[in-house]
Amino acid sequence: MTDDLSTGSPAPAPALAVRRLDRYTKDELAQILGDGDDPFGVADTGLTWLPKEEHFGLAQNGGRNGGRLVAHAGLRRLPLEVRGVGLEVVGVGGVVVAPGLRGQGLARQVVGAALEHARTMGPQWALLFCRPPLVALYEKLGWRAVDGEVHVEQPQERLVLMPLRTMWTPLHGDESWPEGAVRLRSLPM
Repeated sequence: MTDDLSTGSPAPAPALAVRRLDRYTKDELAQILGDGDDPFGVADTGLTWLPKEEHFGLAQNGGRNGGRLVAHAGLRRLPLEVRGVGLEVVGVGGVVVAPGLRGQGLARQVVGAALEHARTMGPQWALLFCRPPLVALYEKLGWRAVDGEVHVEQPQERLVLMPLRTMWTPLHGDESWPEGAVRLRSLPM
């Protein structure tokens, strides 16, 4: 936070507004994180990922097009099986917050807005894949770890063990996650 030069007191934080995005490209991602080869820190997994279909952004008010984008969360419906029983989930991914604004509750806001929309999509649960340093953050947001192995599809008809922590949250009531082996019937999101 910078000082307001006229009063010597801290300047107020910029106003932020969550909005559903018509599009989300590499340019919008660069607004949040700048340029980089591995913006999500998952390149070392070697996985191929699906793009998200629904996008929610947190922008500083003012300026053109609603202001500078500072956070994002994306959604995508995904088919999976638990103990061989088919069901759908809403995958949450592409969650990012601008480095200088982390620790201010922006992830809670943008993920919260995405989950509100996910509740209108039908599935009982939302699912995400999380790097170990972020598990505590998602637990604070009410997410729970999937027990057991989770396998995901990859190109060339390969099925691989998901190396990241798989987490879930109910979208309706407090529906418990079903027990058993999980197979995502698509690339991860």
